[in-house]
Amino acid sequence: MSTEAADNNELFEHFRFSADPGQAVLRIDKFLFNKLEGTSRSRIQAAAKAGNILANGSAAKPNYRVKPGDLISIVLPHPPRKTELVPENIPLDIIHEDEDVIVVNKNPGLVVHPGHGNYTGTMVNALMYHLKDNPLFSTGDERPGLVHRIDKNTSGLLVVAKNELALNRLASQFFHKTSRRTYMALVWGDMKEEEGTIEGNIGRNPKDRKQMHVFPEGDQGKVAVTHYRVLERLGYVNLVECRLETGRTHQIRVHFQYMSHPLFNDPEYGGDRILKGTTFTKYKQFIQNCFDQLPGQALHAQTLGFVHPTSGKEVLFEAPLPEGFGNVLQKWHTYIQGRREE
Repeated sequence: MSTEAADNNELFEHFRFSADPGQAVLRIDKFLFNKLEGTSRSRIQAAAKAGNILANGSAAKPNYRVKPGDLISIVLPHPPRKTELVPENIPLDIIHEDEDVIVVNKNPGLVVHPGHGNYTGTMVNALMYHLKDNPLFSTGDERPGLVHRIDKNTSGLLVVAKNELALNRLASQFFHKTSRRTYMALVWGDMKEEEGTIEGNIGRNPKDRKQMHVFPEGDQGKVAVTHYRVLERLGYVNLVECRLETGRTHQIRVHFQYMSHPLFNDPEYGGDRILKGTTFTKYKQFIQNCFDQLPGQALHAQTLGFVHPTSGKEVLFEAPLPEGFGNVLQKWHTYIQGRREE
């Protein structure tokens, strides 16, 4: 399918059913409810109101009555998945769980939700197994309960809604930027200031659509604001705490690249090679040993705060650094100590 076709509001057929010759006349929502396992009549009615259900090629109203021989199809603005989502028994580090939300400490290397090339082995597959009796996780949605995400190789905290009410209330908080999130990042170089704010619109890199790019003039992309504070100066790298005011794709990674301080071992933004330091072979081996501890960028979503969707109380969760990140910090401490003793 060409990009042009996909951009012209084209609809893709996901399901098609032919009413049997002996089919009794049925309202379309009841007909599809009987055909689609795990789908509620209210969701079917909503799809019909949105014009996503066709009867013999024409949009069907929610009260349309299916007759023998009718061809009923469901169309959506994105192509159907090549693989159906399945629950998978993947271990989850659950920090908190109640009737409304589940807070997960995601391991680095774990993809959050299915997408191109990742239809299995994701956190959503794991949640579908853990919450297999929860209606929200049996609808077939690719991102059930998700209101935010973090990159594959970023570790740390994610909150997931367990019902529609929690989903809407949490989504509102993230949209209005009232949730609180702080990250730990290891960046190349020595930051000039102890703390500061990075501002610069973020959008797709016109030269590489897989990357994001900072547009400092603000004529493209979306507004992005990152506040930072230097926690430790470790010679050729700094450990910084980042607080997000906005939540753009790759925000911390691309903002620090823009500041000429890419994240340590970030393969997409130039941090996976030696940017600061000496030319000694021993130093090169030290850096390689550090890289080997990490699947990608040294970035960890350490704290997450939000108003609980049911109790209305503010809650705050914290997750320790993953083992690899912790090992890298220890290596840098040892390296710096060794240099001071020379």
